[in-house]
Amino acid sequence: MPLDNFVTLGRSGLRVSPYTLGAMTFGEDHGWGASVAESEAMITEYLERGGNSIDTANIYTNGHSEKIIGDYLAARPGLRDRIVLGSKFFGNLFLGDPNGGGAGRKAVVAQVEESLRRLRTDYLDIYWLHNWDRGVPVEETLRALDDLVTAGRIRYVGLSDLPAWKAAEAQIVAHFRGWTPAIGLQLEYSLLERTVEGELIPMAAEHGLGVLPWSPLKSGWLSGKFVRGNDAVDTKRGALVGGPAERDWQVIDVLHEVANEAGVTPAAAALAWVGARPGVTSVLIGARRLDQLRANLDAVDVRLSPGQTERLDEVSTPALNFPADNNRFLAPRLAFAGATVDGQRSGASPWLTPDAVRY
Repeated sequence: MPLDNFVTLGRSGLRVSPYTLGAMTFGEDHGWGASVAESEAMITEYLERGGNSIDTANIYTNGHSEKIIGDYLAARPGLRDRIVLGSKFFGNLFLGDPNGGGAGRKAVVAQVEESLRRLRTDYLDIYWLHNWDRGVPVEETLRALDDLVTAGRIRYVGLSDLPAWKAAEAQIVAHFRGWTPAIGLQLEYSLLERTVEGELIPMAAEHGLGVLPWSPLKSGWLSGKFVRGNDAVDTKRGALVGGPAERDWQVIDVLHEVANEAGVTPAAAALAWVGARPGVTSVLIGARRLDQLRANLDAVDVRLSPGQTERLDEVSTPALNFPADNNRFLAPRLAFAGATVDGQRSGASPWLTPDAVRY
């Protein structure tokens, strides 16, 4: 699926590329990102390949990421309206200011104005709540976002890194009140982080949220540079997240085997796997260098065989919280008693099979 084979995001009329360019690495302010020139080269590469979706946040490199994108767009009149530009709010850029971040109305309005200033645009296509503000009623945040839609400052709303129950509550409240509902959900998802399959992925499908996985290469662990016996962390960011544990190495080993069979890089195989997962609309990819981005973008056309996918599924199967396994395995037996429903055959409960007597 090339970058210009666009996909509808959630329950909306917004179409995005199957890979979204993530801009967390834009700017060297934290000591490990990309220079301005390299960041602009990556935007150019992505757009020239047909991509149309760029994602950033107010907190990325303390606002520098947004400024880099804004300056790039300002130098190219007419480009802004041709792309889907998203940013996130929540991160506080003002030390000691209790209203400088979070999801209260004052903070939401102030943050969008600052993001629009840095991005040198008068609207955002998607405005993402970056995390859960436990102290703010969800209806306050949703009403503030709905007002921004009405004012033309944002077009769509997205949610990121919320618990499934809170995201579901937000969607229900928005629909009940007639406010703008969210259309997308950003979450960490990769071969090494699959616990979102317990509640977040099913919730997203139920509530019309297209899923955008972030960190699909798990901070580089699935990129191919981590090989058992040679797992040195070579970046400042990598030093923060550490290295793989034995459970992770088992997945990485199989990933390398599958990638060799498919004739692709481990990164391409990992990206292909997550991009094909149920519910996923667009995979967030980022890089520190242009060559890294090019390699990742090449993965958009990679298709793993059913056997290769099954091997990766099996080795990376997560332990999920109750009642995930109960709902997945026991419920179909109880409900369908061996019948095939929606293409899935259920097993018959052992309580039914020994005796034909019914009361």
